[in-house]
Amino acid sequence: MAYLGRQPAIGNFVKLDAITAVNGQAAYTMQNGSVNFADYSTVNQFMVSLNGTIQSPGSSFTVSGSTLTFASNLSTGDVIDFIIVFGNSLSAGTPTDGTVTAAKLNDDIISGQTALASEPADTDEFLVSDAGTLKRIDYSLIKGGGITVANTFRMTSDLSVTSSSLSTISSNLEVTDTSGQGSIGSAITESSGIYTFPSTGIYLVEGVFQCVKNGSSQWIQTTLDVTTNNSSYTKVADGEGSISHVASANTSQSIRNSSLVDVTDTSNVKVRFQIAAAQSITLKGNTSYNYTYFNFIRLGDT
Repeated sequence: MAYLGRQPAIGNFVKLDAITAVNGQAAYTMQNGSVNFADYSTVNQFMVSLNGTIQSPGSSFTVSGSTLTFASNLSTGDVIDFIIVFGNSLSAGTPTDGTVTAAKLNDDIISGQTALASEPADTDEFLVSDAGTLKRIDYSLIKGGGITVANTFRMTSDLSVTSSSLSTISSNLEVTDTSGQGSIGSAITESSGIYTFPSTGIYLVEGVFQCVKNGSSQWIQTTLDVTTNNSSYTKVADGEGSISHVASANTSQSIRNSSLVDVTDTSNVKVRFQIAAAQSITLKGNTSYNYTYFNFIRLGDT
């Protein structure tokens, strides 16, 4: 059929499933395709025929949810001829597949909605164009960048080093907590000088040792050791220094060593710091500021 001007939108008109009248019953469940029907806005959308007579909406019958109730009980022999529901006159209905194009979407369609005020969950999804095809992708697959773990440990008090054999620095250790200091992400944990990582990844591990001469020290050695099986350790960094035997007793030497550590398994990959000296030295520590300290910074995925 041709129209002069714009063709009117077609409403969602529905003929409901047949209903059999029950003697002494006024209320009946409306269904469409054997599914309870409640897709309407007002009783005035209904055309109900009873015994060949169109009923008056609101007075001859009412609707609530999926229930249609006649003004009086029906009797044996009554026939509900049909129930037709007319769509809302202003309803656009359901668009046909492929009819909603980019030109029909406002450019502020996203900004007008509720804003997410925190980092998305890993299962939150984004829309991306994959070679022109719109696809969804989980946040867990695209997040990244930035440092997610950064912790510093320090010695809280002086430690006397008297052996020329390397030994693990295993006591007087704490996470830095002076006002103005901070950390990022989950904490590195320490037990008896062994440091455990909170997550896998590539970490920058650094040790800074502040040494003071006690006697006639001539050399100092510090190491950073890694285990990949939670048992045997391998030296991956070595820092050495010396204090002249003719220097004054309070002469100091600062030694630094560092390495990137590939943490592929948090149960097995761990690190420790060791120190040795030719003669007695003091490894300096303080609970209020960093003197001898150890940095752990996660740089990225393994």
